[in-house]
Amino acid sequence: MDIELLRSDFPMLKKSMHGFPLVYFDSAATAQKPQVVIDAIADFYQNHYGTVHRALYELSIDSTERYQACRLKVQAFLNAAAPEEIIFTRGTTDSINLVASSFGKQFLRAGDYVLLSTMEHHSNIVPWQLACEERGALLKVIPINTRGELLIDEMQKILESGKVKIVAIGHVANSIGTINPIKEIAALAHAVGAVVLVDGAQAAPHLPIDVQALDADFYAFSGHKIFGPTGIGILYGKRHLLEAMPPYQGGGDMVQDVAFSRTLYNELPLKFEAGTPMVAEVMGLSAAIDYLNAIGMENIAQWEHELLLYATEKLEQIPALRIIGTAAHKGAIISFVVAGAHYADIGMLMDLKGIALRTGRHCAQPTMDFFGVPGTVRLSFAFYNTKAEIDWFVSALKAALPALIL
Repeated sequence: MDIELLRSDFPMLKKSMHGFPLVYFDSAATAQKPQVVIDAIADFYQNHYGTVHRALYELSIDSTERYQACRLKVQAFLNAAAPEEIIFTRGTTDSINLVASSFGKQFLRAGDYVLLSTMEHHSNIVPWQLACEERGALLKVIPINTRGELLIDEMQKILESGKVKIVAIGHVANSIGTINPIKEIAALAHAVGAVVLVDGAQAAPHLPIDVQALDADFYAFSGHKIFGPTGIGILYGKRHLLEAMPPYQGGGDMVQDVAFSRTLYNELPLKFEAGTPMVAEVMGLSAAIDYLNAIGMENIAQWEHELLLYATEKLEQIPALRIIGTAAHKGAIISFVVAGAHYADIGMLMDLKGIALRTGRHCAQPTMDFFGVPGTVRLSFAFYNTKAEIDWFVSALKAALPALIL
């Protein structure tokens, strides 16, 4: 890959902050957008805008065809079995809430277990707490070791209870970067009749995803993290599960026939897409998938892993610095603390050098509690980052630490 050529595709990466070139190390929160995505949204509003599914005039037909074409692209991107298994949502959080609510109503009963891990994002914790409260089910947690890796033996013990109905697990932990063995987890869960939801928010932008090979029952991710727009996300679900689940929301598009006495719901995927959809955002997502496919997800994964190894080696040379999360298999995320320095102070001083990074709990407070830290500094890389940017950050950090360490 020609990284400098790819960087030129991103208008934001040409900016300066506080007199320094912008170094963007917060792609786990949200990724920057290539010009082709920005142009796709503008082009749709300027030249193609029309509603979908609701009219027979040319603009509407054109919009509907473009909308459905994106569904086919997502199907291929995930290697789903059918386009009907692809549901457009507002994001990963919305996708998980959909499953927690709808699956919960249909399948969860009092005394059942919902199994999560210690390293989950709040968006894969709170929806399940709500579902458990409503249905009388119980939340169980897979523990992790001090490297930030799942204790699979402990997971098996919980599964052997026979009470687990669903395992909801992050593919890549947003706070510490651990890549979880989804295929192995799915096999263990399916052996006891449980289903598996995968929070793929941190995996879909960075790794090749094959939901059939993983044997995931549900897989969720967000458009804005795969270099597309905000407000659009994906829920993949196996057809037989989606067909068995009740609608999540009511309104237009998700119905075939309505009377005051009864309503006949639409077929998949429209059953779960109530209301006027995020049509322009879908067009941006479509352009983002085309862009990623042109680069190649294998190429992206390889370069980001190289960045991870390079940055890890540089940071380990700083005596007061401790990396939180050292799993053998990691995505391009590094969380760390510095003895005697507050993470927020580090973040603010790095900002003055043009370096954008995340500090705090990262919407993963149970993970921070496990490691006994109030928060961390987090670097998260994308394919548009460079080793020179890492060098600049390490230099700036070393220069700032004497003034920060109490």
